[in-house]
Amino acid sequence: MATVELRFSAQPEHVRTARLVAAAVARRAGVDEAVLDEVRLAVGEACSRAVGLHRSHGITAPVAVFLIEEEKAFSIEVGDEVPGPGADGSVPGGVSGRRGVVSGGGLDGPEPEADDEDEMGLAVISGLVDDVEVRSGADGGVIRMSWPKTPVAVLP
Repeated sequence: MATVELRFSAQPEHVRTARLVAAAVARRAGVDEAVLDEVRLAVGEACSRAVGLHRSHGITAPVAVFLIEEEKAFSIEVGDEVPGPGADGSVPGGVSGRRGVVSGGGLDGPEPEADDEDEMGLAVISGLVDDVEVRSGADGGVIRMSWPKTPVAVLP
């Protein structure tokens, strides 16, 4: 299992770089070419969400992105350091599982407008990714997205 770790300061201009790196690593990992646009868009949404959360909560720590190549899947985890509503690792009403349902956001944001943007970002991600999970706890949150790898054809 190969992992690429990317950390960047919570500035919107760095989101594009994260998208490009994610697409390049996904391509190398064997994700189908037709899915790469979805990977780019989902990573962009997840990173933009993390940047927004960091900036609105005054957190100066970098946003963390982990690109994980597994045997049959390629996964991306985007982490933020904004404490969630509890330390139990779950977001009430958040996204979980395949094509998860988004409702309530479950995050304590400084403004209702920020919660609406957060919900919209999660809705976009759940529409792009079949396998998505959102976790939040006392140390921050993580969005984990996975895509199947294209099987390599073995010629006789």
